[in-house]
Order: sequence, then structure tokens, then C-alpha cells
Amino acid sequence: MRKTSTAAWISMLLLASMPVQAQSVRSLVNGGNDLYKEEKYTDAEVNYRKALEKEKGLVQGHFNLGNALAKEGKFDDAIKEFAIAGEKATSPETKGHAWYNIGNSLMGGQKYQDAVDAYIKSLQLNPHDQEAKYNLSYALQKLKEQQQKQDKDKDKKGKNQDKKNQQNKDQQKQDQKQDQKKQDQKQNPPQNQPQPQEKQMSKADAERILDVLKNNEKEVQKKLRVRQAARPKTDKDW
Repeated sequence: MRKTSTAAWISMLLLASMPVQAQSVRSLVNGGNDLYKEEKYTDAEVNYRKALEKEKGLVQGHFNLGNALAKEGKFDDAIKEFAIAGEKATSPETKGHAWYNIGNSLMGGQKYQDAVDAYIKSLQLNPHDQEAKYNLSYALQKLKEQQQKQDKDKDKKGKNQDKKNQQNKDQQKQDQKQDQKKQDQKQNPPQNQPQPQEKQMSKADAERILDVLKNNEKEVQKKLRVRQAARPKTDKDW
């Protein structure tokens, strides 16, 4: 029996494994495509990532992985995958399709200005792409609406700020008036209302009363007591 050297066996094993390796990548990508059609985007993502682990430069793997991520709403991650696919692609058509998908992902993230730029790059590579032209027109319309809304919101915000500023000014004026009023009251406290004063007795009257008291003190005191008793009340007693 003829013996085969160890080196020969290794070469044979490597040659035999290469088709299996390639078939494995194709199977993963095809399986991912089937899952994608069934709208099982997360499962499709897993397949595409496994394929890329085996062949990092696989354009189809990055392209389709970007599609799955976009369907999951992971637009930033999708854009990265489309960019890699476009960079590694050799044909202008494929590069144009990558930019087209980048534009779609940017639209999903409401980044309309960037989406417009992406569609323009796509059309520069594929000038007759009708879908890219339509999406460009749509992106321009959405960009216009976005700018109008931003201008409206800015104007509304400005008016609200002006109103708030005016309210603050009015409040400041009111506070200043209150402070000034308090300061004036502090510096010029209100004077007590003048109370009715008893009529001052003249010197002549005082001397005359003294003379009477000296002459008939008891009689005068009796008359004074009567007058005091007869004084009317101003308050009721309960």
C-alpha cells in the first residue's frame, strides 16, 4: 500500500475544507435571506453576522446586514454596514445602491438633509435610478416641511419668550413699587390722627375757681359731683 506524506494529507484536507467553508458562508447568507423574507429580522441579523465572522469582507453580508438592522430601526448601525458594503464594492451600481440604502436609513432617522445628500451621491453613480430620484424628491419635501416647522417653533418660542420677558418686567415694576412704598412708609411713618384735646383752662378762669373754692369749697364740690353723675354714657352695659 502506498503511503502519503503528512504534508500531502494536510494539503488535501485544506483543499477539501475550502468548498465546505465557502458553502457555510453561502448557507448562512441564504438562510438570513429566507429569514428576512419571513420578516424575522433579528434572526436574519444573527445569520449575516455569523457569515461575516467567517468572511469579513463579504459585500453581500454587510449589505444584507444593513437591511436587517434598518428593519429593526437600528438606523445608525445600518448606515455603518451600508458604508462598508459601498467601500468594498467594486461596481458603481452596487456603490450607488449602498448610498441609496444609506439615504433610506437617514430618512428613517428623520435626518432629511443628510438623506438628500446620500440620494444625490446614489444618482451620481446610477443616474437612471428612478427610485432614487423619487426618494430624493420626497426627501426634499420632508426637508422643507422640517425647516418650516423649525422656523414656526422658533418664532413661537421667541414670542413666548417675549411674553415671559414682559411679564417679568411688569412683575419687577410691581415689586419696585411695593419696595418704594415700604421705603416711603419707613422714612415717613404715618402720623397719628390728632385726638380732640380738652379745652385748656385760662389763667383767669383758674384764679376765679380758686377764689370760689376758697369762699365756699363744700358747696362747689357738691355741684361738681352732681354734674359728673349726670354725664351721659357712650357705651352700653350688658
